[in-house]
Amino acid sequence: MKYLEDFPAGERRRLGTAHVSEADVIRFATEFDPQSFHIDPEAAKQSIYGSVIASGWHTCAMTMRVIVDSYLKESASMGSPGIDELRWLKPVRPGDTLTVFSTAEDITFSKSKPDRGVLTSITEVENQHGEVVLTMRGKSMMKRRPEVALGHQAETAAP
Repeated sequence: MKYLEDFPAGERRRLGTAHVSEADVIRFATEFDPQSFHIDPEAAKQSIYGSVIASGWHTCAMTMRVIVDSYLKESASMGSPGIDELRWLKPVRPGDTLTVFSTAEDITFSKSKPDRGVLTSITEVENQHGEVVLTMRGKSMMKRRPEVALGHQAETAAP
């Protein structure tokens, strides 16, 4: 189990990879973002992209899957209050392999609830050429190690 204290500020982690297939790009976009350059190879050839590209939301979903599989499902995560910044910097194309990196930027311990805090992280996604295709700064609410939280509660309860 990974707790808030297991993500020291400044530490950058390689979380894993996701492969992008044309079938998945078209399937996702058909349901959630049916713009022609996401779902129609012929129309996409005429677009500024020259071929089908993944929806930015699909790139976010693939990124989230890597985050969950790499550490989140085995962490003391309590959810997220949101993302502060999200940038799609380059098109993601079928055949790309995306690598997800996360850097812990800041940890804020709750003053009113000593058993938890907020981890602010910067996520970067690179394609197989080392080009950054997505960046986001988000927050995760996480539990603290039980022994740390209990010790802090005892300190604040002392006369």
